[in-house]
Amino acid sequence: MITLKTAELNGKKIGYCSETEFLVQVGKGSKGAYSTVYSFKGDLGRAVFYYDAINIGNGYKKRLLMPSSKKPILARQWSW
Repeated sequence: MITLKTAELNGKKIGYCSETEFLVQVGKGSKGAYSTVYSFKGDLGRAVFYYDAINIGNGYKKRLLMPSSKKPILARQWSW
């Protein structure tokens, strides 16, 4: 059974279900590609926890994505 859930993250309301995929990605440099380090299905709370737990520095960057959305980037942070 698919259940619909809503949450608020950084002042934006997010609607998702138990089948929604969330990706936590890390990259390096201003034009470097991101690579997925964690993937969660239907668990926004866990995705945010792991996103927050990643320490970045020395030119690294991180982002939290919901690929099924029109605006997939939920959170982004970088260190230059």
